[in-house]
Amino acid sequence: MKLDLRSDTVTKPTKEMLQVMMDAEVGDDVFGEDPSINALQNYASTLFGMEDALFCSSGTQTNQIAIKLHTQPGSEVICDARSHIYLYEGGGIAFNSGASVKLIGSERGLYTAKDVVEAINKDDVHFPNSSLVCIENTMNKGGGACWDWEELIKIKSVCVQNNIPFHLDGARIFNAMVAKNQDAKQYGAMFDSISICLSKGLGAPVGSLLLGSSKMIKQAKRIRKVMGGGMRQAGFLAAAGLYALQNNVKRLEEDHQRASFIAEILKQQNWVEYMYPVETNIIIFKIKDDFTSEKLQAHLHQNGIKISGMGKNLVRFVFHLNQSESDIQHLAKTIQSIDK
Repeated sequence: MKLDLRSDTVTKPTKEMLQVMMDAEVGDDVFGEDPSINALQNYASTLFGMEDALFCSSGTQTNQIAIKLHTQPGSEVICDARSHIYLYEGGGIAFNSGASVKLIGSERGLYTAKDVVEAINKDDVHFPNSSLVCIENTMNKGGGACWDWEELIKIKSVCVQNNIPFHLDGARIFNAMVAKNQDAKQYGAMFDSISICLSKGLGAPVGSLLLGSSKMIKQAKRIRKVMGGGMRQAGFLAAAGLYALQNNVKRLEEDHQRASFIAEILKQQNWVEYMYPVETNIIIFKIKDDFTSEKLQAHLHQNGIKISGMGKNLVRFVFHLNQSESDIQHLAKTIQSIDK
């Protein structure tokens, strides 16, 4: 038995998705003639109530294109210190956009409108122009945490008052929507640009979408080109993404339920020091120092289970569609068998 809990990026297409990919009608997307890509972009933009969308290779690419769109060299991006755009995109904000960052240190990566107000620079030549506010939902480093909608409304108000665009890194936005019973159009009305990932819990093999205004997406195509992002007959991939959006969103609730089930078992173990609140498909917990995450990883690996670390004695479990009920029961029994 091999159970991979390292990330929901390890998912593989189902037989049904593979068949859709095989049957996809394709063309040259650089000429705008791939019908499967066009169908995906139209579906996603309509779903979120936004004017247009652009299919890209990854969430990092869609985020970096958005940041480039909204900033100028020497300007500044406001984001949380735990955010993906800052920690895990290879220094792309500096490399691609020549922009600085203003980091907010907040509980589980969920900052407040007050934090944003304090982070906005004065109109002074000594300081970079505050050009973009970014949030990540769900917040990976916060244990799959979901943002409070009322707080997002307040942050949006601050952005409007200061004429600053508001970008959503929605790598796991559908997890948030399922957990909080929200609608995609709520997000489309809230944000100036949105990045959504198709290759995590939704199960597509690759791909993300950038959503925004028609003017923005037209410019985004130029930036994607500079980044080497023309993919020609990528409709085989886009077909998988469209299938994912149409069939795999509601089932995310299963991943959430399995995360909650395992979280309750972990809480009963004397080697677990604390755990972040579990809201979606991610569990992050701290192991007591006299046990260590290395020992836990080794024990689980011996039982065919892969996990990833998130820092000193912090461990992450991520649940996704390629895990069966028997896998989850095996995980539960393995956890309960550990004697530190």
